[in-house]
This record gives sequence, structure tokens and C-alpha cells, in this order.
Amino acid sequence: MGGQAAAKDKIFAPMPGKIVKLLVKEGETVKAKQPMVIVEAMKMENQVNSAAEGVVKKINFKDGDQVDTETPIIELEMQS
Repeated sequence: MGGQAAAKDKIFAPMPGKIVKLLVKEGETVKAKQPMVIVEAMKMENQVNSAAEGVVKKINFKDGDQVDTETPIIELEMQS
């Protein structure tokens, strides 16, 4: 996954899979460690949490979409 996993302003899938449920919407303020999305991979559901506080700037996928580990599912605008 390279350095992408460390990007606090982007939420990536832990492994390729399918989005089961988006837990936030664009414009929503989120806290660090807040659940953001549930991704199903290898018959297991993985909850992906926010790494930092911010505002959801863009959601690139919808429920049911296939995702990989290269494209961010959610992009955040960091709070300063």
C-alpha cells in the first residue's frame, strides 16, 4: 500500500473489496477514529475509521461499488 495508508486526509480500503455501507456523507464533520465506511473483502466486513478530524470533502464511491487499495473512497478536508 505504500505511503497511501499514512495519508490522513484520504480513506482507502484495507484490501480490494466491495463497499457495504458508507457511514458518512459529504459536508459532514468527522472525528479521529470515527467509522467512515464498511468494506467487504474475502467474506469479511472491515470497518474503516478516520485517521484524523476533518470534513468529508468528497466521496468517490457509493454502496455496492467495487474498490481497490489505490483509489481513495473518501477525501477529507483537514481541520486546522
